[in-house]
Amino acid sequence: MTKIAILGNGRVGSNLATALTEAGHEVTVADRAPGAAAEAARTARIVINATPGDGSLDRLAALREELRDTVLVDVSNATLDGPDGLPADLLYPGSSLAEQLQEALPETHVVKTLNTMLFPVMTAPDLLAQAPEVFLSGEDPQAKQVVGDLLADLGWRKEWITDLGGIRTARATEAAILFVPHVIRAGGFTPFAISIAR
Repeated sequence: MTKIAILGNGRVGSNLATALTEAGHEVTVADRAPGAAAEAARTARIVINATPGDGSLDRLAALREELRDTVLVDVSNATLDGPDGLPADLLYPGSSLAEQLQEALPETHVVKTLNTMLFPVMTAPDLLAQAPEVFLSGEDPQAKQVVGDLLADLGWRKEWITDLGGIRTARATEAAILFVPHVIRAGGFTPFAISIAR
């Protein structure tokens, strides 16, 4: 059992909280209020950023002390939305939210993952007709191992998990969000994930 704090209580955060609790972890969910987030982060071994990506950097940078030596799992994408509310552009072109977080939180172990799929797939990869893939980006190998174990608890098989390397690789997976609105418009809000054919 691991103490996990999830920052953000929307669809993504709630979905992850339910699945990780069922997997036997002690999970606390904090809304966007600074006090609630600080209290949750202070006592957790793993913190999951499930806040809207356009405001994540400011929210988490304010928790620098609480996040010291913590594994921060970033599942958010920082985008600028179009008129229909779907992602239209990247907030950090030439960079990524994960890189910005790692720079702002140098004593925190940031790992980017679970951001290349619709949220139901995060906790139920088996619901897809073909094997999905999930990616890891981060500087600390031990932190990525911790996150890999967490992914296994969510139903991700070892062969579905690809370690892309350092935190800079997160800019590639974050850019994949630009596929999402087009896929939704073409096929509706049906669960999907990126899969690499080999």
